[in-house]
Amino acid sequence: MKTTGDQQLVKRINRSVLLRQLRAQPGLSRAQLATESGLTKSTVSLLVRELIDEGWVTETDVTTTQSQGRPSTPLHIDTRSRGLIGVEVAVEALRVVGVSLTGQVLCAAEEALNGTKPEDVCRQAARLIARTYKQLQQRNIEALGVGVGLPGAFDEATGMLRFAPNLGWRNVDLMPPIAEALAKAKLPELKVHLQNEADTAALSEYEFSDGDAKDSLIFVTCGVGVGAGIVLNDRLFTGVQGMAGEIGHNILQIDGPLCSCGRRGCAETFFGARTLAKLPDPTQGGHYLGVVLQNLWTTFNPSTLVVGGPSCDTYPGIVKAAQDTLQRYADAAGMAAPTVRPARYGLLASAVGAAALVLHHELRPMHTGTPLAAARQADSEPLSHTTTTTAD
Repeated sequence: MKTTGDQQLVKRINRSVLLRQLRAQPGLSRAQLATESGLTKSTVSLLVRELIDEGWVTETDVTTTQSQGRPSTPLHIDTRSRGLIGVEVAVEALRVVGVSLTGQVLCAAEEALNGTKPEDVCRQAARLIARTYKQLQQRNIEALGVGVGLPGAFDEATGMLRFAPNLGWRNVDLMPPIAEALAKAKLPELKVHLQNEADTAALSEYEFSDGDAKDSLIFVTCGVGVGAGIVLNDRLFTGVQGMAGEIGHNILQIDGPLCSCGRRGCAETFFGARTLAKLPDPTQGGHYLGVVLQNLWTTFNPSTLVVGGPSCDTYPGIVKAAQDTLQRYADAAGMAAPTVRPARYGLLASAVGAAALVLHHELRPMHTGTPLAAARQADSEPLSHTTTTTAD
């Protein structure tokens, strides 16, 4: 396949190919990586050396013997040298985690929001990020970047948070106050990526899954707000203005209960946390959650549906009720229902996924979105000529 780019871009693509191959098949040797990736042995050897020196990849002390009788050294993603920092800005709290490149949670912190003004939230988040950065440093782990999950529609093209009704935010550019807060916290320059918190939750399951996600997954997060993170064809599906997955504001009943967004009959009014707290039997809300899962299934046909968030932690019965409702729809259609399971990371899902957002961008150098950095620097030199993605 031909693509426009320079040699630096080709190198980034080839590095990402090797890293993704080792994530999928830990323990491959250099020769096996060359076979699996289609790159030449000399290219693989050079890139693996760089990845080891930069703390991405590590060699084991044990050598194995290949079929030709030559010894080889297994390679693995390095869990000791590089780390990621993830932040979830929830409606009522901040959660910050430090994780390894394979998704192991190394440290975590949670605080109630001190205020809801964007500048106040950014200052509080920067303080927790600085604390997490120091905790990683104490383990001799270098932070690769920071991901932030936000409770509303995030427009990746413009960097604007378009719509966060539960915080009263509309059309907020969060990057300047985040950059300022990180600088005042005396942190070194770090890449910063922003995304909707349901999208980041989806990445916690997709990037750090054990293989059941394949190339598609939908994560439904249930709390004060309700949202869905959608991964299709190995990419986050966010829509033109970041509104994809705002299922909390899908209309389930014409002229239904008034929602915080100003409309009536939104899904959030049937199984949002405020509604569940008022129901005599909160599992009643699980029926409506099941209806939404059925709609997501027939719309996107994902390999896996994951349900998580504070409401699932407080009222675990709603997940079972949703599964039962989805199964009834599947039975009526004579079809096998998709896998539905709870979140692996529990209440840390969005924060862990925000950390995974950094990795998600690093491993996809051809991603159309430009990574946002604290200093707003371009991530690579301008593209200048045509070459092939597998050139050596």
